[in-house]
Amino acid sequence: MAAKILIADDNQAMREAIIRFVEAEGYTALAARNGREALALALEKQPDLVLLDVTMPDIDGFEVCRRLKNDPRTALIPITMLTVLDSPDHRRYGIEAGADDFLTKPFDERLLRARIQSQLRTKRLTDQLERTESVIVALALAVEAKDMYTEGHLWRLAHYGEQLAIAAGLSAEASRAVWQGGLLHDIGKIGVADGILQKPAPLTPEEYAQVKQHPEYGARIIAPLRFARDVAPIVRGHHEHWDGSGYPYGLRGEEIPVGARIIAIVDAYDAMTTDRPYRRALTPERAVQRLRARSGVQWDPELTALFISLIEHKRLLAPGDVSIAHYASVA
Repeated sequence: MAAKILIADDNQAMREAIIRFVEAEGYTALAARNGREALALALEKQPDLVLLDVTMPDIDGFEVCRRLKNDPRTALIPITMLTVLDSPDHRRYGIEAGADDFLTKPFDERLLRARIQSQLRTKRLTDQLERTESVIVALALAVEAKDMYTEGHLWRLAHYGEQLAIAAGLSAEASRAVWQGGLLHDIGKIGVADGILQKPAPLTPEEYAQVKQHPEYGARIIAPLRFARDVAPIVRGHHEHWDGSGYPYGLRGEEIPVGARIIAIVDAYDAMTTDRPYRRALTPERAVQRLRARSGVQWDPELTALFISLIEHKRLLAPGDVSIAHYASVA
């Protein structure tokens, strides 16, 4: 399928000239006469590249670029800004807005061809990474599917964890990492034998030692991915305890990454309030009692108190409830 290139320029002659060039190169051209049309087309058509004029009526190119780069649905689309002025200020404004490249009009066709090819290569690599990340999430869900008693567990953890992260004042980026960590926290169980994971009887010391490796296995699995820097510490540390008695490294207190401390709390709460082969689900009130009892021992006391407050004030939303920050910012 031919790559789609969005050309946004209020100058009709320039816009049509670029369209002719793009189509002659074998690409599909999308045309916008102003900033609002550019934003709408980018969202609707998801182009592979945007060629964006700086000086447009209504919404200028810098603002269009800024909005596209701040929207997760379009943030990974390369944007090349077109300007008639080879101005250092224009380049600075473009960089601040998130532009990936710049071209001065009128431009040399050979240079435009080379820049388009370069940006489209970048987009293909980015798309490949996105597909890889989707596969990793699918693997995490496959691990969950092995146990009928944990259906929906990952999604609940992602939602609960993100809400607690937001309540704790973490940044949008850090809260997003907690959401991802909730989905991926147990992916390392791929490396643990099914017979151990599904064993109805108590585990032997040797079997438990294998289970205790799953946080490290998980961190290694996601290591090649773009978000690994922020998410791998959450995956690796979600079984560490506040008093240092957890695993795999016996971290204590604030040595444990804050995202891992958050997932540890919501993981325990969801486990307690979900049916298991060996017991019925606890009520939220009984689960809160257990959280309080182990606060400052197993879990971060401040984060535990904050999570309990969300529960008791009925501000903790389950998947399917009114949208929380993840759905306000991620398509």
